[in-house]
Amino acid sequence: SSLSQQTLRAVHPKRPDWYEEFYAQSIKCGMVAYEAEAAKYKEKLFESLRQRSAATTVLELGVGTGPNLKYYARSGSGMSVIGIDPNEKMEKYARAAAADAGLSNSQFKFIHAVGEQIPLATSTVDSVISTLVLCSVKDLNSTLQEVKRVLKPGATFYFLEHVAAQEGSSVRFWQNVLDPVQQFVADGCHLTRDTLSGIQSASFASVAAQRINISSAFLISPHVIGTAQSSRL
Repeated sequence: SSLSQQTLRAVHPKRPDWYEEFYAQSIKCGMVAYEAEAAKYKEKLFESLRQRSAATTVLELGVGTGPNLKYYARSGSGMSVIGIDPNEKMEKYARAAAADAGLSNSQFKFIHAVGEQIPLATSTVDSVISTLVLCSVKDLNSTLQEVKRVLKPGATFYFLEHVAAQEGSSVRFWQNVLDPVQQFVADGCHLTRDTLSGIQSASFASVAAQRINISSAFLISPHVIGTAQSSRL
């Protein structure tokens, strides 16, 4: 919709093509060790999603190069996956990952948009997924309100996000120092955001989360992983 495009331009002004392509390639190549270590957490997080046999619509916020698709995509199950991302250059990588995961062309849709204004109708999605995304949205609360809006009653939001380290720790010291640099080089990523508090105060019906550490990602090693349920009618 034109409103979602306006929000996209306001929240994520167009970067030069070379930057978007460079960033997409960096994510594709630079996250290999991280993804290897995160795999066991993702397997567990997406287990219930993968076991669904009925047709289901999944929205992945900040789908990027599609590293999560292999954990939950079900070919032949009637699953449809919508991936939104503000970087158009991610699309070819995400489509390749969708094909590798067994999704047909008709089962995967890429939308150029931001979480602050999701171009989908209210109560139309069975699950929303966000991994390493909420660190870089401009407005955390409006993004979470949009997640709640598009979820069907009683549906699930799955998240795995890096968060601010404990006050007084050496990691937190370096997060504080390098936060402005990180926002510049990593497309708006905040190192010191308290994402779990944001999720807990967004008025989901329930939130179940735990803190974990992904050691291969020094500055972003502290993570939260969990699910939030939208209210039943």
